[in-house]
Amino acid sequence: MKKVRYCGRDFTAAELDLIRSIIARPEEHPTRAAIARAVCQSLAWVKPDGDPKLMSARVALLRMHRDGLLELPPPRGGNGNGRWNPQPTPATDPGPTLTGTRRDLGPLALHRVARPKDSRLWNELIARYHYLGYTSLPGAQIRYLIRNETHLLGAIGMGAAAWKVAPRDLFIGWTPIQREQRLHLVINQARFLILPWVQVKNLASSILSLLAAQVASDWEELYAYRPVLMETFVEQNRFHGTCYRAANWIYVGQTQGRGKLDTHKLKDKPIKDIFLFPLDKNFRNVLTAPT
Repeated sequence: MKKVRYCGRDFTAAELDLIRSIIARPEEHPTRAAIARAVCQSLAWVKPDGDPKLMSARVALLRMHRDGLLELPPPRGGNGNGRWNPQPTPATDPGPTLTGTRRDLGPLALHRVARPKDSRLWNELIARYHYLGYTSLPGAQIRYLIRNETHLLGAIGMGAAAWKVAPRDLFIGWTPIQREQRLHLVINQARFLILPWVQVKNLASSILSLLAAQVASDWEELYAYRPVLMETFVEQNRFHGTCYRAANWIYVGQTQGRGKLDTHKLKDKPIKDIFLFPLDKNFRNVLTAPT
């Protein structure tokens, strides 16, 4: 074995041996989280702002574990697959039905999740009401609670972009090297929930427009770099992507059913429509500048 690739990074046989040696010292690295931190430090695996890529490391280690390349210790709490299935609390019980027009709701706001209380609320809303349930968003991320002056309306979350998506990559026009160097400048709109009792026409497209106006600045404040493009994936058998089209997202094609991180060409996932939204009018120049 020369190299294996996980989460956009090639790992040599020597690096895998190094990771195994970290795992073999449980007195120093007793948990999966501690192992991921040590791996990031030992391999200098960091984000553009210099912080360790802990989420990517945890995902890569779990995939290596499942592929039989190494043996992680049992997870402490949870089931080890990133899913969280809490007992619902009154904080997410259904509220009064909201109908009418977008104007009836008044000003909208995206409140960035920063406090543990808000994080628990966001997670529980997604676990309870989103058809995909809750899983940790990959890589760098931002989560928002959607509110007007009097009501909680939903939740939306951004995470790391998919590693390789042919229609997106063709639309951008970048090379594999450019993609590897600048993929962090593309962010994935990974979860979008309007609560079931909120039934207001044109609300979804208004939220997406608000996101487009706010997310790049928030991301730069949090991670010290500014993304230039958003992506999202819409399951064809569930949705038509109407709100994305109404918010001026660009349809560029469909997936092959291989999943966000698939490397085995299994094609066992639902086909999804791919939509993109430029956050910078010069996004192509930024993403395809000479390396």
